[in-house]
Amino acid sequence: MSNGNEKKLRLRVRFDYRGEGKQGRLFSRGREGEDVAEEIREQRAILLRNIPVQGVRIEEIDTNGEIYVLYDEASGREVAYAPVEFTMEADTIEDVIPFLLRDEFRKVEVISPDEVSLDRHEVERIIYKINEELRNYRLYLERRLNSK
Repeated sequence: MSNGNEKKLRLRVRFDYRGEGKQGRLFSRGREGEDVAEEIREQRAILLRNIPVQGVRIEEIDTNGEIYVLYDEASGREVAYAPVEFTMEADTIEDVIPFLLRDEFRKVEVISPDEVSLDRHEVERIIYKINEELRNYRLYLERRLNSK
């Protein structure tokens, strides 16, 4: 990001973690979807806090968002979602792309800077990073499908 003083990029990001069960409203080991979603949310928040990502600093994490339940037409079941909002600081836009391409990603707000200027090389790097992340995800899915 070119703007003379090289301000860091600060974002507020929301992930919604999914808790799903096997039969109707009952979930594996007898827990309801809300409990499963809450447990997943807590585990992922710990990972966000403790696993360093080059070029990214997680500043604060809010796991107090209300869990909500939606009907999933594809599975015919109710599915619970537990939101997590966190504030991150990143050196470059490329550093945040892996976060923004996750299945649980729901929303992003740019806190600062107010304006971002990219030169053509930075745009090329962003496009390359998106392609690389999508390619890795496709390979991951292919490996999962082939292992079944």
